[in-house]
Amino acid sequence: MATRVAILIRQRVLHYKAPNVPPLRHISASPFLSQEPQLQDIPTPLPPNPSSGSPFYQENWRKPSSSPEALGGHSLVPLGFDHSSARIMAFSQTLDLASLMSVFADWMLSQRWSDLKQLFEYWIRSLDASGKPNRPDVNLYNHYLRANLMMGASAGELLDLVAQMEEYEISPNAASYNLVLKAMYQASEYEAAMKLLDRMLQTGCLPDDESYNLVIGLLLQKNQIESALKYLDMLLKSGYMLSSSVFTEYVRSCVNSGRLDTLALIIEKCKTTDQNKALSPAWKLCNYIAEVAMQADHSKLSYFALEFLARWIARGENARPPIHLSVDEGLIASALCTAGRTYDSTLIDASLSVLKRSLREKRAPNSETYLAKIYAYASLGNLQRAFNSLNELETVYGNSEEHDRELFSPFTSLSPLVTACCKNGFSTLDSVYVQLENLSQASPPYKSVAALNCVILGCANIWDLDRAYQTFEAITNNIGLTPDIHSYNALLCAFGKLKKTEEACRVFEHLLSLGVKPNATTYSLLVDAHLANRDPKSALGVISEMVDVGFTPSKELLKKVRRRCSRESDFDSDDRVHSLARQFGYMMGGEGRREMLYNLEYSANY
Repeated sequence: MATRVAILIRQRVLHYKAPNVPPLRHISASPFLSQEPQLQDIPTPLPPNPSSGSPFYQENWRKPSSSPEALGGHSLVPLGFDHSSARIMAFSQTLDLASLMSVFADWMLSQRWSDLKQLFEYWIRSLDASGKPNRPDVNLYNHYLRANLMMGASAGELLDLVAQMEEYEISPNAASYNLVLKAMYQASEYEAAMKLLDRMLQTGCLPDDESYNLVIGLLLQKNQIESALKYLDMLLKSGYMLSSSVFTEYVRSCVNSGRLDTLALIIEKCKTTDQNKALSPAWKLCNYIAEVAMQADHSKLSYFALEFLARWIARGENARPPIHLSVDEGLIASALCTAGRTYDSTLIDASLSVLKRSLREKRAPNSETYLAKIYAYASLGNLQRAFNSLNELETVYGNSEEHDRELFSPFTSLSPLVTACCKNGFSTLDSVYVQLENLSQASPPYKSVAALNCVILGCANIWDLDRAYQTFEAITNNIGLTPDIHSYNALLCAFGKLKKTEEACRVFEHLLSLGVKPNATTYSLLVDAHLANRDPKSALGVISEMVDVGFTPSKELLKKVRRRCSRESDFDSDDRVHSLARQFGYMMGGEGRREMLYNLEYSANY
């Protein structure tokens, strides 16, 4: 100020017009030297290099606390300014990178996302102790991204924030992109998530297990199973771990959409990696997988489902206190039947193992389970194990009065064993009989009428009456047992197939004379013998006797008789058949299709 006053006074003196006064003489001859101080232009110093810090530093390096309007409304600038903002702003100027990370850790635990976001925005526009702008690293910036995500930022907004990381000379990592993927997951933007994951692969930022799990889970929610399978393969090849929730969702999606082959393939791939071989769906979902797989006769998926159930049982046994889980025995029986239809021996072993761990030797399996076991081994052609299973069935339920005697009938329950015995003709039947005869003389001996009945009926099925009759006589003569009603029924069937109706009737009279009570199968076989001899009247007589003793003829049996009446033009017998059908409430239906085939006239003229 003093300098400005001196300059003004000097200018006024220069412009002042003095009166006519004689000039003064100077003592010195040298020119006048002004003693006034002279001003010099001092250059203003340059600010630090803005490229080394915040992008806001170039515009506002002298006043880091300028208002947001002066900065052009950048996305990192706080929108509001109040007393709390002032405190956060002042607090930000006292923090370095390490202390800020510590503060972020505390605020994330208390979920102070708004304060965390605001503190970062103020801190990034402040100077450090050396006068340079604060510079974040990728971990600190990821905390800022997370705060924006928790405050409801969209995927597009997070992508913009990730793009701004280049201005701070930091590169986004997999954690940065995962936060964007989470926003896409919340918004169900599966196409954008796929593109972002592909972009990560192209740019060299390798995704981690969280990246793959987010994308796969989102694709499964949108039923994009094929695309999910693609990224699942990439996850497994990268050696990452598939999350249990995504695995469960994948299992549920494949089962609901009927992609059982795909599901079995994924489970098999997961079992090959150490990180994912322990994955297992929930207990209820395992049971559901098993039911669906068995209905579709998918042996491999059925085996995997039983394996999952076995893991749950083992976990329960190892828990403290132990939790005893048990698989429904009907499910095990279904698994054995599936193994028999698909000829899968591993599924049989898995089913029996799970059954043993479920029962815990507290009781014997149900009879249906034994029959399913016999069917499975018989289908595989393993007659030794099939007859061993029959022996177990006889040991447990052979003397029980609570169970129907049809349990050991070769016509119904044991029909798979009969089919297996006569599969290769008389050679297999002879081999089975020889083994049964040797076992009857072993120590301890094994004698079974039910097993010999299967051999007799097997001989009848291959139209070998001699072997059937010899085996029937061997029950008493060689084995030392007494034939039961199933033995007589098998012999009666052998005579009936060869149209030896008179011998079949004599077998029937013989068993009545011995006091053996015939069953419904006995009368049905006798009716078949008369029909094979084209005698519908005698067949109706047997049916009348069958009704008198309290048995009900089946609908199929009445259809057979009606068909023979039509062939023989026996209208009286046909009327009696219709009367019986009305008596038992059967809707017989027509025989048009069969009559068309029967009345075809074959000719060699084309």
